[in-house]
Amino acid sequence: MRGLLFCAVFLWMLAPVPLSATRQDVEPAGTVAEHEEAGPVAVPPATEKAMRYYRSGNVLWAVDVLLGLLIPSAFVFSGFSARLRDLARRIGRNWFFTLVAYFVLFSLIMFVIGLPWAYYTEFVRQHDYGLSNQTLQKWFGDSLKGLMVGLVIGALFLWVPFLLLRKSPQRWWLYTAILMVPFLVLLLVVSPIWIDPLFNEFGPMQDRALEQRILALAERAGIEGGRVFEVNKSVDTKAVNAYVAGLFGSKRIVLWDTIIAKLTPRELWTVMGHEMGHYVLGHVPRTIAFLSLLILATLYLAHRAAGFFFARFAGRMGFAALSDVAALPLLILLSNLFSFLMVPAALAYSRSNEREADRFALEVTRGNHALGTAFVKLQTENLGNPRPGWLYVLWRASHPPIGERIDFSNTYRPWERGEELRYEKHFGPAQPAAP
Repeated sequence: MRGLLFCAVFLWMLAPVPLSATRQDVEPAGTVAEHEEAGPVAVPPATEKAMRYYRSGNVLWAVDVLLGLLIPSAFVFSGFSARLRDLARRIGRNWFFTLVAYFVLFSLIMFVIGLPWAYYTEFVRQHDYGLSNQTLQKWFGDSLKGLMVGLVIGALFLWVPFLLLRKSPQRWWLYTAILMVPFLVLLLVVSPIWIDPLFNEFGPMQDRALEQRILALAERAGIEGGRVFEVNKSVDTKAVNAYVAGLFGSKRIVLWDTIIAKLTPRELWTVMGHEMGHYVLGHVPRTIAFLSLLILATLYLAHRAAGFFFARFAGRMGFAALSDVAALPLLILLSNLFSFLMVPAALAYSRSNEREADRFALEVTRGNHALGTAFVKLQTENLGNPRPGWLYVLWRASHPPIGERIDFSNTYRPWERGEELRYEKHFGPAQPAAP
């Protein structure tokens, strides 16, 4: 179900961030290619089970979008939000604590309303398709932790846009969007250290030899600082994933224990080359800047559209200004609506970054076959559809279709034709040996 913070629709798209490096003995360039397996990697057709997961996921996505509009609308047009504000005033008394009390009450009600939906989509369905190992106790505990994290973040920061709405009702959207930049940076710094470990156990990588290979690859890519972490995700899921998180001193490479178990060291090595590409190619600051523009546009449109609702429904809603805390569901409604319209642009930008990172991975590792087989395993383990329809790509795909990525892994070999590599300027002098 849609998040309570009106910018949350974009946060999940933030690109991964830095890796680290330590000095390693390396072999000359070309070592990886010399050991490369022969022949292209075939794109496996989606299984019947994967297609059922794909089609049912599209239906659930559409329902989720509708719920993101209908539930806030019910709060607003029934007058319930205004009555909730009155209760918050009796509890909080002054402006700040009224805002906090309203946010807590609203969040708890939304949590209860959304719990059956979340239980089905996150727990029941994942078990039905054999993608989850999570116990009901773990799922519910993580849900409560997520609620508490949201309450803390909301209590600490939600007062800022409402203060701006009071002080500058005509320019609040601009100032809020500007302040979102340091907020997003702070979230990226804090999340790996304080938030992520609340949900899963993070520890050192068990395969020390592979860890050193990954760090040597990071050195080849010109990346300094950071550590490699192995996270115990097998308690939650059978799916596989790896990513890079954090900024500055909190940057880290994170590998799910499931991907370590299911990918060969060489496949894992090429996947990490992809993640390194996000950092080396500057995707993090570029993504923050891009999303800030989308947030700015969303808030501006919400600001302009709010006047329509106040002119026609103020009496029914029980409030007549966005600075009224009762307007929070209206802000969520409008932001969900306009951000939905901007999702294709945001996803197209994300897919462009992912293509660049794939190219970087191939150039820095020259492990075409290994990257292709890694994508095949990702498709199989995550019940992926390698060739989804164009509507899915337009509205839901943050990554290129995995069939296209396998095709690219098979064909992109400019070094064999003596062509200049696009990202060679970022590389160190020596090619590390493949695992």
